[in-house]
Amino acid sequence: MTWSIVARDPSTGHLGIAVASRFFAVGALVPHIRGGIGAVATQAFVSPLYGVDGLSLLAAGRTPEEIIAELIARDAGCNQRQLHLIDAKGRNAAFTGPACIDWAGHLIDENVSVAGNMLAGPDVVTETLATYNKAMDKPLAERLLVAMQAGEDAGGDKRGRQSAALAIHRDQDYPWLSLRADDHPDPLAELIRLHAVAGERYLHVAETMATRQNPTGRTDRREIDEKIAALEAARIASASFATPLKM
Repeated sequence: MTWSIVARDPSTGHLGIAVASRFFAVGALVPHIRGGIGAVATQAFVSPLYGVDGLSLLAAGRTPEEIIAELIARDAGCNQRQLHLIDAKGRNAAFTGPACIDWAGHLIDENVSVAGNMLAGPDVVTETLATYNKAMDKPLAERLLVAMQAGEDAGGDKRGRQSAALAIHRDQDYPWLSLRADDHPDPLAELIRLHAVAGERYLHVAETMATRQNPTGRTDRREIDEKIAALEAARIASASFATPLKM
């Protein structure tokens, strides 16, 4: 009842997952990421343990193929599950249980995979992957969003649409960007809008946050305030529900 894309940006090592479904709050359970470790999407008859344990096994140095073998070996319900994952080196693997509801399947490519079940047809994953690969000139977040929209245009979840999510981690345990539309008539369009809103202030603030390498982060607000002020002056009113800043 879901399709998703899991990717590693080869130029930065950043990890991302985008997902959409005719199911409430798909972003709460499907995407699991740890910066510098890997990313896992668990779906169909979802098992959150696939995500939690999958990341722990990636952190322990296990390969994606080994992790899938271990997770399904201990799960009597695995035939109804689907997962795909990638590690920090770009190695990836996927599994679609034979009892997943048609159409169900996955595609794996270099540094990226797409998987889905209960879809309108195979074109959903084919178009998602093809569009992603054609958009390598775009930043990772935009690449994932346009790819998912292509999958939606190819039919998406055959029951309709309700929720979507986008998560990107750089090299930290916390997300650089995490967006969710939990219950929306056009959730992917809402993610695209939220991404535009994030670009107004949030993503600039995110650049200043503390990291393991720099626990203090950047505390001088002058540069970021100048960027935000310039963007605020040019902001298109429809991009955000925010009230104008009082300067």
